[in-house]
Amino acid sequence: MEIITPDWPAPENIVAAITTREGGVSLAPWDTLNISFNTKDKHLSIEKNWQLLSKELNLPSLPQVLDQVHGIDIVRAHSGGSNVIGDGSFSDLPKTVCAVTTADCLPMLVCNIQGTLVCAVHAGWRGLSTGIVKNIIRQLAVLPSDLMVYLGPAISQKNFEVGFEVKNMFLNSTSKPCLKEKFNSCFLRIEKKEENEVEKWQADLYGLAKMALNEVGIAKVYGGDFCTYGDPVRFYSHRRDGETGRMASLIWIS
Repeated sequence: MEIITPDWPAPENIVAAITTREGGVSLAPWDTLNISFNTKDKHLSIEKNWQLLSKELNLPSLPQVLDQVHGIDIVRAHSGGSNVIGDGSFSDLPKTVCAVTTADCLPMLVCNIQGTLVCAVHAGWRGLSTGIVKNIIRQLAVLPSDLMVYLGPAISQKNFEVGFEVKNMFLNSTSKPCLKEKFNSCFLRIEKKEENEVEKWQADLYGLAKMALNEVGIAKVYGGDFCTYGDPVRFYSHRRDGETGRMASLIWIS
């Protein structure tokens, strides 16, 4: 089982891990370590994968399960909590595991420099454009300068083709000309092959996330050098494969 350990200067009592698609029992197209019950994979396979992952990571508790809806809600995590709607969870209690699942969208793992607070966030373009980063600050109620963020595996710019509506969501999300310009710089126009072809752009999800984080005062940002689409051996990618599994990004206070 291949587990990615975030390379960031988190306090020693903060434990963070990100799964890959390797090391589980699920069959194609969810092969093999699919951990999401919101797929058409067999529940027995997903449950077995969670058992294998729990043993591998020595999880202190069952993670808070989220029904992710590409929104901005971030809820307080409870150990083994029932499935709740939200795109992130946080905790200030030891051994309470926060987790999100992804297969192209951006997982963000968050902690404070004091090691007393953790948060896991599912950030796709919808969440980023509608304020999920600002909601991190609201929910955690701490100084942004005390927070650090690790950006896990997501789709890279060269493989993330979007329409004008996505670009427009970011440009309309702020009234600040300087931020509009920064957001605009994260979209590369794709050259048309035919005159009547709809305009498309390549969106830099990592860049958009970093700008949103910096804008609220979070300067300690790490990671952001993966591509789920371009690495089919290690990562699931919904855009590449359609029906597929999900990776998990987990964080807790030991």
